[in-house]
Amino acid sequence: MVRYFSAPGRVEVCGNHTDHQRGRVLAAAISMDVRASVIPNDRNFVYLSNDQFSAGEIDLSDLSICEDEKGTSASLVRGIAAWFSKREYPIGGFDAEISSDVPVGAGVSSSAAFSVLIGNIFKGLYGANISAMEIARAGQYAENEYFGKPCGLMDQAASSFGGLNVFDFKDPINPSVTHVHANLPGYCMCVVDTGGSHEDLTADYAAVTLDMKTIANYFGKDFLREVDDGEFFNRISELRHLGERAVLRAIHFFDENRRVLRQAKALESGDIQTFLDLVIESGRSSLSFLQNVFSITNPQEQGVTLALALSERILAGRGAWRVHGGGFAGTILAFVPDGLKELYHSQMSIVFGADRIHFLTIQEHGGREYSYGRT
Repeated sequence: MVRYFSAPGRVEVCGNHTDHQRGRVLAAAISMDVRASVIPNDRNFVYLSNDQFSAGEIDLSDLSICEDEKGTSASLVRGIAAWFSKREYPIGGFDAEISSDVPVGAGVSSSAAFSVLIGNIFKGLYGANISAMEIARAGQYAENEYFGKPCGLMDQAASSFGGLNVFDFKDPINPSVTHVHANLPGYCMCVVDTGGSHEDLTADYAAVTLDMKTIANYFGKDFLREVDDGEFFNRISELRHLGERAVLRAIHFFDENRRVLRQAKALESGDIQTFLDLVIESGRSSLSFLQNVFSITNPQEQGVTLALALSERILAGRGAWRVHGGGFAGTILAFVPDGLKELYHSQMSIVFGADRIHFLTIQEHGGREYSYGRT
């Protein structure tokens, strides 16, 4: 009997580089899914057949980390199976034909969606009594330890829960999840992939975390979330010797962490203009304070900055735009009025290519088992 599973990609609406400092993030599942048609087997092997993710055969009798598998879908399957097994959740073999409209490398977390999909397959086929957050943790573990990607929990959580949520990572083991009513009448979301490569940006990402931790450590804390922001602002003059970029990045964190709640409140109250203003405010904070729109090691490559400049020119104050995700290269997120959708698409396509302009909606369901013909 064939079973059907899916998991969505995600966008980060607010909370740029806050999660690794135990901050808040406003993130949403999107109308792009990784899907699987699955048949359980009794051979204790997982067989993957797909176009986008590498096909493979995974022997579940060996759940150790395989260096040769790192960076592949097989490593994610093995890592999730290992996480389930360590916690005595049941697992078993299956044959899966996988399809996806979540573009790889477009900043909408195709790997997190795949991980959440696999977690839901094990849950559905073998009856694991496991929560959406635990499936997200399994995905993070697989990406960190088996795939070799040092990501946080936000991507997997957004895919696993579905909808638009505030994720508060003050307690990273049990982050709080608050659903936000997402109603943006007259606007659509758009992710623009600028085509920049994320290769060789590890040092840039690491520097953001290091700068923020440097400030936190000055106050005897491990994370900026533990630092009193009033004390921080009162003592900026004595922090400058730690590096003014580090101070600016800490300013971004404190402001962005509050901005998440302000955006959520604006959406819940139907104050769309305030929400859009805060999106732009978030983007400008990332540009000026967080400084993650291009790499200082390659200042000639500024696709993200260019996309932001063009968005501001095309939308002319009638929407919103900001850097999306980790930054330095990659994508931006825009909120485009319905009446400007065709113009925005055509103008951005000229520069970046039509296949890199992705209009999205928020999807309420997260990772799940489903049947065709049933919503």
